[in-house]
Amino acid sequence: MFRTALRNVLAHKARLLMTMLAVMLGVAFVSGTLIYSDTLSSAFRSQATKSLDGVAVGVEARTYANDPESKPLTEQQVRKVAALDGVDSVTPQVGGFAGAADRSGKLIGQGWANNGGNFAPGKDGKDARYTFADGHGPANGDEIALDRATADKAGYKVGDQVRVATNKPAKEYRLAGVFTTEDGAVNAGGSLVLFDTPTAQKIFLAPGQYAGLTVKAKPGADQDALVKAIKPLIPENATASTASELEREQVRMVEESTSALTQILLGFAGIALFVGVFLISNTFTMLVAQRTKELALMRAVGASRKQITRSVLAEAAIVGLFASVAGFLLGVAMASGMGPLLDSMDAQMPAGDLVVGAAPVIAAFAVGVLITMLAAWLPGRRAARIPPVAAMNSVHATPDVKSLVVRNVIGAIIAIGGAALVVGGVALGGENGRLVIGGGAFLILLGMIVLIPLLSRPVIGLVQPLLNRVFTVSGKLAGLNSVRNPRRTGATASALAIGLTLVTGLTVLAVTMGSAIDRATTEQVKADYTVQMANQSQIDRSTIDALAKAPGVSVASARLSGGLETGNGDFLVTDGVTPSALGPVFAFTVLEGSKDAVAQGQIAVSKTYRDKHGYRLGQQVPVKYEDGKKATLKVGAVYEDNDFLADSVMDARLLAPHFKEPTYYAMYVKMDGGATDANKQALVDATGKNPAMVMLNQEDLRNQTAGQINLMLNIMYGLLAMALVISVLGVVNTLAMSVFERQQEIGMLRAIGLDRSRVKTMIRLESVVISLFGAVVGVVLGVFIAWAIGETVKAKIPGYALELPWDRIGIFLLLAGLVGVLAAMWPARSAAKLNMLSAIKAE
Repeated sequence: MFRTALRNVLAHKARLLMTMLAVMLGVAFVSGTLIYSDTLSSAFRSQATKSLDGVAVGVEARTYANDPESKPLTEQQVRKVAALDGVDSVTPQVGGFAGAADRSGKLIGQGWANNGGNFAPGKDGKDARYTFADGHGPANGDEIALDRATADKAGYKVGDQVRVATNKPAKEYRLAGVFTTEDGAVNAGGSLVLFDTPTAQKIFLAPGQYAGLTVKAKPGADQDALVKAIKPLIPENATASTASELEREQVRMVEESTSALTQILLGFAGIALFVGVFLISNTFTMLVAQRTKELALMRAVGASRKQITRSVLAEAAIVGLFASVAGFLLGVAMASGMGPLLDSMDAQMPAGDLVVGAAPVIAAFAVGVLITMLAAWLPGRRAARIPPVAAMNSVHATPDVKSLVVRNVIGAIIAIGGAALVVGGVALGGENGRLVIGGGAFLILLGMIVLIPLLSRPVIGLVQPLLNRVFTVSGKLAGLNSVRNPRRTGATASALAIGLTLVTGLTVLAVTMGSAIDRATTEQVKADYTVQMANQSQIDRSTIDALAKAPGVSVASARLSGGLETGNGDFLVTDGVTPSALGPVFAFTVLEGSKDAVAQGQIAVSKTYRDKHGYRLGQQVPVKYEDGKKATLKVGAVYEDNDFLADSVMDARLLAPHFKEPTYYAMYVKMDGGATDANKQALVDATGKNPAMVMLNQEDLRNQTAGQINLMLNIMYGLLAMALVISVLGVVNTLAMSVFERQQEIGMLRAIGLDRSRVKTMIRLESVVISLFGAVVGVVLGVFIAWAIGETVKAKIPGYALELPWDRIGIFLLLAGLVGVLAAMWPARSAAKLNMLSAIKAE
């Protein structure tokens, strides 16, 4: 039986090619993901090991702004640690955001990947963390050093003047040196600017303060003993860890950061394999149907049912094995290309040698072979159940009515149960509701896959009159052929339906959320410009003041967020703003009280907060600020909820004194004449031409939101493209085998006058009808699932209302039609080239 299976595979190489391609793509995604995940983890581990080379103990202090528990390390504490027995040297550290500008004044890098630190030379004048390729470390407050990649990007040489942006006003420094380092952020594509230690302290903390330190031990010193000796010398909230503990923590963080990417990629690989199951099953079903007489003869000469089933499974195993080999090799190639691809998207991943372990190899062959055999099992069983005499009397066996009735009942139960779960998830809401919706959506897809043969007749029947009228005989035959074998049509359309369900659902959700966020941004923030740091970190107070005084500024306000503890135990989140900005800069509709209440030193609360906590206009509210000081505030106004503002609003001049260092993350500016090039340049000049400051007008804010959503969508489309490619292969395969089965019929049609062009038209229309049928089912399911998920998140997204992107849905349907046309090219050409006499004699 194995020799028979091998002969059948070799005899049907062309027909099994599509199946092999489907399995190969799925295996490639699985193996490629696992290989890249192992490669990335290895690169991170190697990087962690190198960065901790020679380090015995690492100390990290808590240095968050406005955190009462923050206590940086002091010079005295560092000296005490350095004086301990067993300590060879101590390297104190301080750092934060710093980015260098290129020669045109633009920031090098993406903002969030730009870091600054201190150059801390030891007794030999060197800092072991950095190796200088040219020049030396910064020796005073007018010098810096740059990592080699950043310096090369801008073409800087030692001695050049470099403009550097930090959270303080931008300043020009002399480039003293260019270095290489094992710093993880730099190796991942970020940038690093080094200052001398006193300058770094002034920029990032305060003179004499450090954020951490690394300790090198003398030979023979015990790391655990050093940690015990160091802990009493540092602040209570600081941590001291051995090098092995630091390495384990870095590995844990690596695994957490890479596991999410791995799971996402494997999820899409699973979708592709799920779609591929239909193609594989469809292929073997048709092959078995075409070999009915052959199988019957084998039964007649003594082959048992089990042997027939094993023969089909052996064919599947051979196909799966070859596909797994090809898929694994493709997966290795994909893993090799993942690094450059993510680098082009500024994903900042470290480089490393490709790691091919045992797990990806085992997974590739297990997935490829098992999936193929699983998909071929049902066709194999179906073949074994055909009685020899009945099989010899019929070229193609057709499913009996009873089996179709049972199938439709089971499909209806699953689909209705899934729909009920989805509706229940909507009622439940929140994260748990979304999990229930996910389970319901899966059941709906399963139910529709089972029911889709039943749906094919009425749905395709709706377009049959159009086909008859427009394409006459070819159209009529195409419609009839599409529903001739509902199971085959359903299996082919199911693959497209699954892909389009996911694509449509993601698109509807993304477009709806994008529109809601867009409305919230542009309707609730009236500022002409929103000024913020490129890495969205805090803005220096001097820059805030300079922006407010820039030429052309009519009204400006930063937003200072804080919290108040009220007398009755409530925690009231409040925003400190410039009172004159309420209305011109921030949408502010007063429902009760005075518009001038905030300017008069009173507090305004949102309607929702007022209703929830029972505050009334004029009420005196005792509060305690974050610094512990107490006061009494009068409720002077109630305003309509603005999702951009907090539960309450007060004058920033009252709130700011209660912060050790007021933190501003954005400045909102209204300009005379609106958003113009001249006004934008005035703001740029006011920041001292700080390359890290960005000025976003209303359109920029919209584009920023749309850009993030579109990037996410494009990534999802790219990942789902493989499932759609497999769907296309399924259409091609179905049509090719359908043409083979209908050789005699096509020959008869040609003999009675159907010319070649109309034969081609018939096959193409059949393909388009099947493709559009699957696409319509997918679009409807996608919209339904998107609606359900949207209902669970709309409470957290202001102004959320389901929005159907008809233009994109139209494009999806057009693409489905195009898929049908392209998929039919080879089968239609083959059908038209059939010799009518030979075809009539075919069986």
